[in-house]
Amino acid sequence: QVQLVESGGGLVQAGGSLRLSCAASGRTFSNYAMGWFRQAPGKEREFVIGINWSGGRIYYAESVKGRFTISRVNAKKTVYLQMNSLKPEDTAVYYCAAGQIASGARLAPDYWGQGTQVTVSS
Repeated sequence: QVQLVESGGGLVQAGGSLRLSCAASGRTFSNYAMGWFRQAPGKEREFVIGINWSGGRIYYAESVKGRFTISRVNAKKTVYLQMNSLKPEDTAVYYCAAGQIASGARLAPDYWGQGTQVTVSS
């Protein structure tokens, strides 16, 4: 069992940066790939970025390549999402997830956090 708590969301101007954190509880954090999804109003939840258990491989959605990156510190049971060059279309609720890397280089989540709002103003 893994519980996830996100933090770091907020309001930022276009072109700015924001870092989200996701703190996990449970003893098996390092067994899981981690990632972030987002859901904008009226849209389906979509995969954003993922990282394998060791941190050695990162998987990106095309829309965030070159702007977002993810990292993890297994000793702290924490994963980070660094978002740079933010755009208004990045506005969404961002969800941390734990799971496995699936075909198509996406994260198949087993556990979800409660979400944190990111709003990018133009």
